Amino acid sequence: MNRATAAGLAGLACAMLTLSTLPAAAASRPQLGDVQKALDTLAKSPQVVGAIGEVYVDGRRVDRGSAGTRLLNGRGGKIPNGARFRVGSQTKQMTGVVVLQLVKEGKLKLDDRLSDLLPQVAEKDLVERAGEITLQQLVQHTSGIPNFFDDKLVDTFDFTTHYPPMELVKKSRTLPRAQEPGERFSYSNTNYMLLGLIVEKYTGHSLAAEFERRVFDPVGMDDSYLPTRFPGGIKGPHGHGYFPDSTGKPRDVDRLNMSYGYAAGGVISTAHDISAFQRAFAQNRLLPEELKKVLMGPPRSAPQPSGQPSGQPSGGGDGQQQQPAKPCGGEPAVMSLKGSAPGFNAVTFTSPDGRMQFALSATLAVSNLDESLDPLLVKAAEAVFCPQK
Repeated sequence: MNRATAAGLAGLACAMLTLSTLPAAAASRPQLGDVQKALDTLAKSPQVVGAIGEVYVDGRRVDRGSAGTRLLNGRGGKIPNGARFRVGSQTKQMTGVVVLQLVKEGKLKLDDRLSDLLPQVAEKDLVERAGEITLQQLVQHTSGIPNFFDDKLVDTFDFTTHYPPMELVKKSRTLPRAQEPGERFSYSNTNYMLLGLIVEKYTGHSLAAEFERRVFDPVGMDDSYLPTRFPGGIKGPHGHGYFPDSTGKPRDVDRLNMSYGYAAGGVISTAHDISAFQRAFAQNRLLPEELKKVLMGPPRSAPQPSGQPSGQPSGGGDGQQQQPAKPCGGEPAVMSLKGSAPGFNAVTFTSPDGRMQFALSATLAVSNLDESLDPLLVKAAEAVFCPQK
């Protein structure tokens, strides 16, 4: 596997769409395009096996669709509406919410040092300069800790080897550090593996349990979960994704190796649930504004993260900040948060006020880092949000 694929296994790309048909404080439902038609167009692309999506306005579903098939080559029937799918690095935003709730409760501080929070990483020399790295730097991807997803360390088709989070942290220690702690943004899944371990230490519960208590239950995400049993397959009928093997032939990667996911990219959800989460986050029902700004992170003028394909906007694994694009023109901005791994891209578009969401999951017949995929996803969103264009 090449480095770009490894870096994107739980990677995230963000974009900002400026859509003329979505008033920020509209008193009535905005004019929308047909979701099924948009997904039909998306699924006609040879890169896509199947796609499902739903639109919500003020918490009510107003449209949905399913296109393509569950399996490659037209097999398996359609993906059921409401099916679960992997959200990839959209998970990081949930992990960040839990961590910052602990800050709000006084159990953690933003300037806490990693060596104090997890002494074993310093004692066993698992993280270089752990005594200088703060909790805030982990949250905002400015710690400089290398990304453990490396082309020599990750095997897309290894469905049998389970890696505990600390073992993946240990693997990052063998990789070169690219920056000083706090110097700049540098995407790394390792940051969020460490944050998951911090949550478990300071709550006394598994990260899966804290997601249930602090995020899923309060928001009404009844069909979402973080897998705790390896290999962590998706419950219920769902779409299968594919990834090219060494010969270029698409191979089913539905099972994945979700020990690579955890706090960085492991959550399985639905269009309803991920929309509910984004609505609650935007409306400050999960974090107060000042802590939400911490999760959004500082301005990013840094180059692309190592391994990020050139056609993909620079974005963190936590969905903290989006990059500008204007497929429709006008105002206001609609933020999109995308999680990606071999076999799928999942993206949730949300209005700034949290009133409207379009949650989309696409299962793939090509590498998830194929540069032609992002324009296809944006085109689907444009067809929904900008029907007059």
